Amino acid sequence: MVLLVLLAVAAIYSNHFQNAFHFDDFHTVVGNVDIQNVQNLPRFFTDARLFSTLPTHQVYQPVTSATLAIDYWLAGGFKPLYFHLFTFVWFLAMLALIFFLFRRIMDIADEHSSNSYVALLAMACYGLHPAIAETVNYIIQRADIYSTLGVVAALVCFIAWPGSRKWGWYMVPAVIGMLAKAPALIFPLILLVYVFLFEMGGSLSPRNWAEDREKWVAALKATVPAFVVGIAAAGFIWKMTPPHFSPGATSGALYRITQPFVALHYFKSFFFPTELSADTDWAPVSAIFSTESLIGFAFVAAMLVLAVRTARNRETRPIAFGILWFFLALIPTAITPLAEVTNDHRMFFPFIGLVLAVVWTSRLLLFRKTARLTTRPKLVRASWIAVACVLIISAAGTWQRNRVWRTEESLWRDVTLKSPKNGRGLMNYGLTQMSKGEYASALNYFERAQIYTPAYYILEINLGIANGGLGRDGQAESHFLRALQLAPDEAQPHYYYGRWLKSKGRTAESIANLEAALGASPNDVDTRDLLMQTYFEQRNWGQLQRVASETLRLAPNEAAARHFLGAAQNGEQEIIAAENRMRQAPTADGLIDLSLLYYQAGKYSECIRTARRALELRPNSAEAYNNIAAAYNSMALWDDGIQAATEATRLKPDFEVAKNNLLYAIAQKQRGPGAGMPIPAGKRP
Repeated sequence: MVLLVLLAVAAIYSNHFQNAFHFDDFHTVVGNVDIQNVQNLPRFFTDARLFSTLPTHQVYQPVTSATLAIDYWLAGGFKPLYFHLFTFVWFLAMLALIFFLFRRIMDIADEHSSNSYVALLAMACYGLHPAIAETVNYIIQRADIYSTLGVVAALVCFIAWPGSRKWGWYMVPAVIGMLAKAPALIFPLILLVYVFLFEMGGSLSPRNWAEDREKWVAALKATVPAFVVGIAAAGFIWKMTPPHFSPGATSGALYRITQPFVALHYFKSFFFPTELSADTDWAPVSAIFSTESLIGFAFVAAMLVLAVRTARNRETRPIAFGILWFFLALIPTAITPLAEVTNDHRMFFPFIGLVLAVVWTSRLLLFRKTARLTTRPKLVRASWIAVACVLIISAAGTWQRNRVWRTEESLWRDVTLKSPKNGRGLMNYGLTQMSKGEYASALNYFERAQIYTPAYYILEINLGIANGGLGRDGQAESHFLRALQLAPDEAQPHYYYGRWLKSKGRTAESIANLEAALGASPNDVDTRDLLMQTYFEQRNWGQLQRVASETLRLAPNEAAARHFLGAAQNGEQEIIAAENRMRQAPTADGLIDLSLLYYQAGKYSECIRTARRALELRPNSAEAYNNIAAAYNSMALWDDGIQAATEATRLKPDFEVAKNNLLYAIAQKQRGPGAGMPIPAGKRP
């Protein structure tokens, strides 16, 4: 029967295996060069910076990163099928464990042969719930699946092998879950509640406090290994998380007092999942005594009262446990002030408790005592019909959510319809239009997004790209500069501004921005590829070899890096050949050409020395003086650059490249130390 339910779940999810990468997948998966090298598996456990190309998102989730690297290795690239398949197999394994966990809890509460069917029903309700599809479809959020699987597996191991509890072996899957994502750290508290309610027979009733106190002590003793390991894991994860990681919330206090109302939203979504969205437009409550905040706290209080009442009797304790699981599973995301106050994939973990509470409540309402199964056959038949209808509706909803997650366009269109005031959603839907070359349509969405997110640096980048696509260069550059002003230390503004500058022929400025982007995000694939292409076009073999070699150390199978490294090595051979020719028969033209090769390779001192040798043979060479000027400018030696460029323009008044080098050096000298990006040397006519 378990296998049949798993097959049914697989059938409903059969339309999701080709769904695209989305949202955070781009900086953690597709754009992350580190997961392209399976040899990085040990490094994921020692360096959290490998998790994402964005420093503020670099959190310690080594198990998740390791599985992504394995998927890439098996797939031989970024093929969604492999990534979804790997995730889905573990999702099915978790569903099977949920069945065994639920049946065990139900048997303790009220042992009956029907419990297997009730546990199957609960498992099916969970597996087919549309809200669960928000996690299953989101590749990087496989972390939620792995962390939840670790909790469920650890609890099943604790129950199934009581004799080995003192050794704490049941904590192995829990620790793996913790290293996949931090919410699994709540496991010791979930385990404590289980032991207290089902093994110690605790009641949570204030009237039984004296008796319950002894049971709490006994439960704590039974779960000591879990707390010791959990606390150690929490400290280790905190230590391994880089200091530049930022959860993203603007106000931690307002975020936290919003969470009770968010819990109510999740509770409602369990019964009516009609508002599912990949990115909501929810904002924190305005104050602790706001209407939403008070409603949220009232909901939490009412549910906790219900948990206390249902904990009094053995047969209703699964309800209490399910309610407490729901709230305990929400604690990690409730106390950590994240950028979004709510996210639908956060329902994955707490819904296990909620489905247990709801299904067991329904079972008790149908027959308080097991004998009623045979005395009320019509009621039983009607109940199964109702159950079938619920499962069919849930399955249809899940199938539809899978379709929504098919492409970036379908996903973000759904977001704009359900969250029309979400600036990021409007922007991302605009991006899908821009990817089709529809810049005017994209710009419309970006400008609408500006109303809700006026200081969003990524939106400014996209406004720059869209205006650039429409040929509005002045407006494009102003938006790129605005993005740099809003986020000067982030990689993306530098990368996209550098890309735009390159398209406008402002190569030196482009290189400076691309290097800044690489410094901020060393494992970003796009930055490395564009920088290598730029150095290749400039014939700057030294810098090209540096970036290509670094890239191959990170991703040994990177084809573009291998190609560029070969080109750089050939370019170096060209320089060596030119050097040999000049040693044998030096000429002014040959030395000027070699000087240019040195400049392009970033060997500025050699460029200057060789150009001066050319001047010994041809004292009036404007090209030699210009190459000297360009090299000095690259070294930020503005006075020397001005002197050489002045001489080049004196010898050849119509030499535009030399004029540009002169004006550039003067401007940068006026700006002060450290300013400027050099204009390339001029080729000899």
